[in-house]
Amino acid sequence: MPTFQYSPPIIEKFPQVVGGVIIAQGLTNPPTPDELHRRYQAEQTAVKKRIGETPLSELESLAAWRKTLSAFGVSPTGYRSAAEALLRRLTKKGDIPVINTLVDIGNLVSIRYGLPVAIFDRRQINGAVTVHFADGTERYVELDNEELLHPEVGEVVFSDTQKMVIARRWCWRQSATSAATEFTTDVIVTVESQHVGGQVDVERAVADLLDLFKTYAGGAYESAILTAGNPAI
Repeated sequence: MPTFQYSPPIIEKFPQVVGGVIIAQGLTNPPTPDELHRRYQAEQTAVKKRIGETPLSELESLAAWRKTLSAFGVSPTGYRSAAEALLRRLTKKGDIPVINTLVDIGNLVSIRYGLPVAIFDRRQINGAVTVHFADGTERYVELDNEELLHPEVGEVVFSDTQKMVIARRWCWRQSATSAATEFTTDVIVTVESQHVGGQVDVERAVADLLDLFKTYAGGAYESAILTAGNPAI
């Protein structure tokens, strides 16, 4: 049985999607160590310099995600991709605060490539995670909010076999139930592109994630690059 997969209707609608997926076990997730913090700060400085005065909407990877969100009825400025939200925070506020080792590694790589990176704790995930169009009966719990919500019909979500949503609006925001905490040991990590030539960026991002995870979190890893012709791991 797959651990992570794109549904056939998603592949049909978005055949250009490329997903780098890492399945990891036996990790540790301590407070961000000083060395990683310094690397994260250096990356933020480099990214701000590289972007300069260029509007985020003109960055190829972010523009492609805006187009994707619009394609299933979501306002790309009302609900920015996770990568655009991070870069918006960085360019407007000047920095992105540290959270914990796993999240900071994901955010470091996300701003480096301008791609959404998600790290899902597997403790409350049942069976395979599927990227699909919601039917509206799926369940979702927001971060910092215990209210049980439902996605809109036709919205792209990540959900498990029990219809628990772990990410809404494709790459907008993940759920409270899947957030990486100090107790996280097993995760599914995704990094996705929609732009032409995005597979090269995804492959590089996966390599960087694996290197950083092995250095700062330990554990054992399996990874794959998912495409229209290979939609599951």
